Amino acid sequence: MTVDLAAAAGFLAGSARVLDRRRADLLFGGGAPEPVLAALDGYRNPDGGYGWGLEPDLRSRTSQPAGALHALEALADTGVAGAERALRVCDWLATATLPDGGLPFALPIPDPAACAPFWASADLSRSSLQITAVVAATAHRVAAAVPAVAGHPWLATATDHCLTAIEAVDAGTHAMELAFAVQFLDAAAAVRPEATAAVERLQDLVPADGLLHVAGGAADEYMRPLDFAPFPGGPARSLFAPAVVEAELDRLVAGQQDDGGWTVDFDSYSPAAALEWRGHRTVEALSLLRANGRL
Repeated sequence: MTVDLAAAAGFLAGSARVLDRRRADLLFGGGAPEPVLAALDGYRNPDGGYGWGLEPDLRSRTSQPAGALHALEALADTGVAGAERALRVCDWLATATLPDGGLPFALPIPDPAACAPFWASADLSRSSLQITAVVAATAHRVAAAVPAVAGHPWLATATDHCLTAIEAVDAGTHAMELAFAVQFLDAAAAVRPEATAAVERLQDLVPADGLLHVAGGAADEYMRPLDFAPFPGGPARSLFAPAVVEAELDRLVAGQQDDGGWTVDFDSYSPAAALEWRGHRTVEALSLLRANGRL
């Protein structure tokens, strides 16, 4: 099985956001970072945060932690060219951080039309390990290319919060929270050695096959091995036998649809989100396959 890059490009041309097309062009087509940054600016607010549906199921115009997550994903692609925007989003994240150092799952949403209910009904007063961990994990990826992000006070605060909160993770932890906690530890391990020991402590909570059903999600929605350990070389890969990872990469390759794109296994809450998630997932799938030596 091989990936059809031409078919993927065709799918993105016909069905994806400009941001996802520009990211794919940067990663696979010889494009430059500046058009990615220009596309990303369409979702940027004057406060330095991101909204306007950058998280496809959160259509609110307001700056949100989930918007910051997706902005950081793109900024991880652009490297040093996006340094100014990366620092600004870290500045914004510091303003959204609660006194204990974590982020709330979402901030107030005054315009909830077409927003998923779990965003609109989020507890604004309590830190969410799920969102803090995945945002911080992505920021650590950006920091690998942008040293100023590595030294940003918000990232230090969020990292300390996550390391403390992960100590309380147990068998009752939601699958997404557990997966993003492991992602965070994997990303932080290069600068916080205690993260490797924390991965080892979570070993018994992660099934050998890496499959955990997402409670409250779609019937066939699971966290899978690449949700825990998307990239090679970090401590999270120790949770799975090499054959498990290879089988999951085979599955990812096989997931390319006849139209050239990939699908998601969770429900969307608007027609726009359903299509936008496919474009985002297609870029993500291609990026993961390349990072794992399959492209």
